[in-house]
Amino acid sequence: MTTSSHDHAPRAHAGHPADPRPASWAMAASATLHCLTGCAIGEVLGMVIGTSVGLSDWATVALAVALAFVFGYALTMRGVLRAGLPFRRALQVALAADTISIAVMEVVDNAVMLTVPGAMEAGISGALFWLALAGALAVAFVVTLPINRWMISRGRGHAVVHQLHG
Repeated sequence: MTTSSHDHAPRAHAGHPADPRPASWAMAASATLHCLTGCAIGEVLGMVIGTSVGLSDWATVALAVALAFVFGYALTMRGVLRAGLPFRRALQVALAADTISIAVMEVVDNAVMLTVPGAMEAGISGALFWLALAGALAVAFVVTLPINRWMISRGRGHAVVHQLHG
């Protein structure tokens, strides 16, 4: 009996585990919470600035998204720079670890903010603004969690950061 190449165990490729196993939900939650922290700092700052100075909804969203990426990457870089990586490599790790997670979070939380009637117009002194923003970030966490778990189980996303600390 002959075997085909499809019968052999999977081989490791550069940057990918040989035998991908699902990441634990706890690991994925930790990575998602880390990402959410940076996103939330940028998102809240962008929403507060945009609504306070009277930017349009779309300009406010653009500012919030840009700041979410900046703060999300900055938090990851802070940790990997402490691990001894040079700046350029730390930036590469942050981009690889966080881009998909931040992008998903930003699409979700801004979609929620834009669809809650009156949330963007409520201003920073309105309870509706803060409740909608908190709810938007919570929904973004829930949607992003299984994506991060899937990426980590394949050696991507925050798995790259964990390899530096492990």
